[in-house]
Amino acid sequence: MKNSYAPLLLSLALLLWGPPAGAEKADRDKPMNIEADALRYDDLKQTSVFTGKVVVTKGTIVIRGARVEVRQDPEGYQYGVVTAEPGKLAFYRQKREGVDEFIEGESQVIEYDGKADRVKFIKQAELRRFRGATLSDEMVGSVITYDNANDVFNVDGGPGSPAKGGRVRAVLAPRPGASAPAPAAPAAPPAQLRPSTTLDGSRK
Repeated sequence: MKNSYAPLLLSLALLLWGPPAGAEKADRDKPMNIEADALRYDDLKQTSVFTGKVVVTKGTIVIRGARVEVRQDPEGYQYGVVTAEPGKLAFYRQKREGVDEFIEGESQVIEYDGKADRVKFIKQAELRRFRGATLSDEMVGSVITYDNANDVFNVDGGPGSPAKGGRVRAVLAPRPGASAPAPAAPAAPPAQLRPSTTLDGSRK
């Protein structure tokens, strides 16, 4: 490393976070609902630009920002770019499949790729995992990419990281039951004594 701002890469499987559980699969087929102060729609390019306190919901997904540009490809997959207000962060939240857990992230810009099932947090990126209402894991960096399909996330450091020195910072809680003591081995049965027909044990 030649300087403290050299990009750092942290690539961790979400298996570290607990049992394998990707993003809520049903979200892919749910309609995208958007509320905003204004909308500009381009039918030729199949793009919609929403501005002013934008709120996006798609199944369990909730996205908030100052500006959201949504594009749909010929196959029907949706793509979005969310931009925060100056001095604030855009917001993303989604439930994980089959468990009472949520992924929540913030950054200046959020890119959503519906086809790849991937979310990218850019500049001042923060990603958190909640078990129910309890914060479990947290990480920060310049860019965080959350791959829902493969249960993997990448965290890059750099000048855009909120951590000191532009480094990656992560706090990962132990998995439930990970520190439980191993079950004790069953005790061996006591040795059986044979009765002797003589006083000194020798046969006559």
